[in-house]
Amino acid sequence: MAKTRVVVVDDSALVRGLLAEIINRQNDMECVGAASDPLVAREMIRNLNPDVITLDVEMPRMDGIDFLSKLMRLRPMPVVMVSTLTERGADVTLRALELGAVDFVAKPKIGVADGLRQLAEDITDKVRTAARAHVRRLPPAAAPAPGSHGALAPAAGVRPAAPVAALGRLSTEKIIFIGASTGGTEATKEVLMNLPHDSPAVVITQHMPPGFTKSYAARLDGLCRIRVKEAVDGDRILPGHAYIAPGGLHLSVERSGANYVARVRDGEPVNRHKPSVEVLFDSAAKVVGPNALGVMLTGMGADGARAMKTMRDAGSWNLCQDEASCVVFGMPREAIAHGAAHEVLPLQRIAPALIDRLKSTVGAAIHRV
Repeated sequence: MAKTRVVVVDDSALVRGLLAEIINRQNDMECVGAASDPLVAREMIRNLNPDVITLDVEMPRMDGIDFLSKLMRLRPMPVVMVSTLTERGADVTLRALELGAVDFVAKPKIGVADGLRQLAEDITDKVRTAARAHVRRLPPAAAPAPGSHGALAPAAGVRPAAPVAALGRLSTEKIIFIGASTGGTEATKEVLMNLPHDSPAVVITQHMPPGFTKSYAARLDGLCRIRVKEAVDGDRILPGHAYIAPGGLHLSVERSGANYVARVRDGEPVNRHKPSVEVLFDSAAKVVGPNALGVMLTGMGADGARAMKTMRDAGSWNLCQDEASCVVFGMPREAIAHGAAHEVLPLQRIAPALIDRLKSTVGAAIHRV
């Protein structure tokens, strides 16, 4: 099989050399070029036609985000961002994912050489995933729209949430559980932006490293009608709120008297992930049962597939994102293969399907009364 051809773009000669070395040690990929800034990269991409590029966020002559924006509009291709593990780095990385970057690697602020070597398996896995990802052309930029209540305004090109009618009378027992990985930051945003303010609580495990989920939650909080936060151990799970698993920790739900509460714990990785969708969905099956609605979004691998089937066996209603709308059709495909899905839908139909399902339960409850 032909090797995956990679161009590395980074202003640090050390990082360029390390990434090239890591890539070239793999039997199925090769670094065909290394550029010190986006202007040099532009010529390399034109001449070498790589399958994937790795792109530093902050570089001289042209910012990495500006370059990515132009690239995804004019010559869309798989991009893995290389981001510094800082608050600004997290915010810029989220912007890159909005623009169409497939995934990112968080490099440490100090000890870069040792840090990147320790991340070698993660880096090469993400390059492999990016090479198979569905990449879409970025539409022309639109004017920023104001957020509904958060401090962060959405980035240019992010449409405001469309009007959605309130659900009205609904059992507070209902909880929506979402699992996602590669491509999931944007997919989850699409679902949450289209839920009404009185939606049932939403609990989310998105594969992300420590340091990024707080910024991600804050960004979503500025875009959605429901409140969005990084989960804290002991949080009451409330309607109209979404709770995101902190990077590097597992999230589950427990019953405490009449309430559901979040459990945020350290532990061993599950299916190589921490947080793990398996952990969250297992707790949904055990604790919430038929009051759960499960959603599996885009992502590589099989994390959560078995537990989603357990959710279905416990009475939950489950949706999986379809292949055409996924960046990577891995986790949904595995969940479908396990028999976990009631419906397989395009991303834009998932929130409306959840609302329809919830309204039908409201109608059934009123009819019983």
